[in-house]
Order: sequence, then C-alpha cells, then structure tokens
Amino acid sequence: MVDLSELATATEGVPKIVLQAVQDMLLKLALQIARDDYEDRRERQRQGIELAKAAGRYAGRKTDTLMHERILALRSGGNSIAETAKLAGCSTSQVKRVCAMEKTPLAPST
Repeated sequence: MVDLSELATATEGVPKIVLQAVQDMLLKLALQIARDDYEDRRERQRQGIELAKAAGRYAGRKTDTLMHERILALRSGGNSIAETAKLAGCSTSQVKRVCAMEKTPLAPST
C-alpha cells in the first residue's frame, strides 16, 4: 500500500487536504478488500464443510468422554456448577451442557 502521509505533512493547503483524502480512501479500499476476502474464505469453508458432511467425511470434534465423566462424577458428588467447572478445568456452560446431555438435574449454582 502506498503511504502518502509523509507527502501530506510536507505540503500545505489544498494539496495537503487532497493527499490526506487519497490516503484515507486507499486505507478504506484496502480494508474493504481484506473484509471481502475474509467473507469469501468463510463462505467457501462453510460450503466445503457442508459437502464433507453430506459425503459423511466431516463429523466435528470427538467428545472428550473423560471430561464428561469427571463432570458427572463431580456433580453427583454434590458440587455446584461453579465448583464443578473449577475442579474439572472447564467452563460453567460446558458443565451445564454435559449435564443436560446426560439429563442430570442441576442444583442451584453458587
């Protein structure tokens, strides 16, 4: 990208205003191109995942069964959601998700 800021600081009056406007325009153009490229890559990735799922080659991340067992054991031991998350080394939302998957009743969290 061309940097016109040095030229703009060296000039005064109308040329300075024009150079600053051109510099701003170039920056906005570069940002828009980068954003469009990002969105295109995300869309292509989404399409690839859909094709892989349809072909049965994409299943996502495997479940961490050891973590789930640890969470369920801690919850059945009477620990709160927050205590379970801290002891298991995960988030409270993961504790809630695992308990919901296993239909374990959630005690009020503290």
